Amino acid sequence: MSAARRAWIAEAIRRLEADFARSADTHLLRLEFPGLPGIRCYFKDESIHPTGSLKHRLARSLFLHALCNGWIGAGQTVLDASSGSTAISEAYFARLLDLPYVAVMPASTAPRKIREIEALGGRCELVDDPGAIEARAEALAHAIGAHHLDQFGNAERATDWRGNNNIAESIIEQMRLEPDPEPAWIVCGVGTGGTSATLGRYLRYRKLATQLCVAEPAGAAFARAWPTRDRAIAGARCSLVEGIGRPRVEPSFVFEVVDDVIEVPDAASCAGAWLLHELTGRRFGGSSGTNLVAMLQLAARLRESGAGGSLVTLLCDRGERYEDTVFDRTWLRAHGVDLDPWLAALRATLASGRCDWA
Repeated sequence: MSAARRAWIAEAIRRLEADFARSADTHLLRLEFPGLPGIRCYFKDESIHPTGSLKHRLARSLFLHALCNGWIGAGQTVLDASSGSTAISEAYFARLLDLPYVAVMPASTAPRKIREIEALGGRCELVDDPGAIEARAEALAHAIGAHHLDQFGNAERATDWRGNNNIAESIIEQMRLEPDPEPAWIVCGVGTGGTSATLGRYLRYRKLATQLCVAEPAGAAFARAWPTRDRAIAGARCSLVEGIGRPRVEPSFVFEVVDDVIEVPDAASCAGAWLLHELTGRRFGGSSGTNLVAMLQLAARLRESGAGGSLVTLLCDRGERYEDTVFDRTWLRAHGVDLDPWLAALRATLASGRCDWA
């Protein structure tokens, strides 16, 4: 490697570290519900990152991983396949490093996400078939000489799961002074699989009894493949929930660190997002609703067994990005989602502690 290239990489890493130093950690919110006495529910608010989502952590890790491996040079185009949130975060870091950026995305991606990527200087390449975005990204990278960040292939290896303020370390540290500092469960979704791999590995590394539950859109690949660990199994359907519910088993899925999988219907996920708005006064995306629904099922199990304790889940991204989709009743009806029965069922669970719908 030339001295000039090495100097550029050093400066790029310095910029990433400076950006990190200017940022605060995300908040851990605590909510208590009348039907779940003795059970404390915590919500890690990842929407307050500069790029508005959990994927800010992943994008930073992917750039560091590529830089430290010597895969990116000055002025080189970088690209990735994404359903939107990762691409927003990657466009942010690409601009920070003065690099051109291309996002290969499903044509069905929420319009606001596309606008945010373009506002950060990125270019969006839209693909009609959501299952084809990764192949298209790989082909395009080869055609134009770009570096493919490959979030689906590199997520679990790019993140330092032992520490470096990863999301698992952050949660456990923030829980330290709580009444039940060691959660009974942590709940997350799987998009790339990087977050679930980081959480599961860190819990084992710290020798904690906390169990990890994946909240998955019904019929998606991780849920179907998890019982047998068969990586050839495909998803049965495409989910309306952006960012999770992959149609295939991604390379970064690590089944062995997951203790349970709860499948959540799309209508329940959307209702969960609406319920979070009622509870917090703020909007979060559909995947946060998926997490809430799975958390309530686990909380109901704890209540039924007579146990107390704490549960933690993630608020993944800002709901304003979904004004035209998840938070638009016309869009929901057009996609066959009847919101009100699920809203009533979830509110009843908060009041009674029972999941009669599970």
